[in-house]
Amino acid sequence: MPLVSLHAQPAAATPAFFTAEEFSLVDELTEMIIPADEHSPGARGAKVAQYVDRRLAESFEKEPQQLWRDGLRHIEETCQSKHGTRFLNATPEQRVALLTAMVSDDDEPKTLEGRFFQELKKRSVQAYYTSDIGIHQEMEYKGNTYLDEFVGYEPK
Repeated sequence: MPLVSLHAQPAAATPAFFTAEEFSLVDELTEMIIPADEHSPGARGAKVAQYVDRRLAESFEKEPQQLWRDGLRHIEETCQSKHGTRFLNATPEQRVALLTAMVSDDDEPKTLEGRFFQELKKRSVQAYYTSDIGIHQEMEYKGNTYLDEFVGYEPK
């Protein structure tokens, strides 16, 4: 008889790169970008923050790590100066307003806020759509399947 159940859920992971406070912030930010709805449990359900944390922890490049640290610190400082509270204690409207202010229309943003938001969005989407939830539940990908005919093209 095996000592460990094959269906046991792993214990909550300790962040490998982020502090516990930063991890909570990243978890909330990614959920704001890909929220849960009736079709999908969202970024939190797909463990997007854990994915980002692990990728940053194993990164040999210091620039992405520094961008995340600086970006998260900027969010907290901006929220504190504008609303007198930490981001996670702010109202949903205040959170959305802070995130919206970070959005840049520029493909290569020049500000820390713009670069961080672009990175946050890119990593959130990448993590979500490479997860089981993103691929199978959201996109309803069924995998490679045999086709009797290729519908949509008629060879001449």
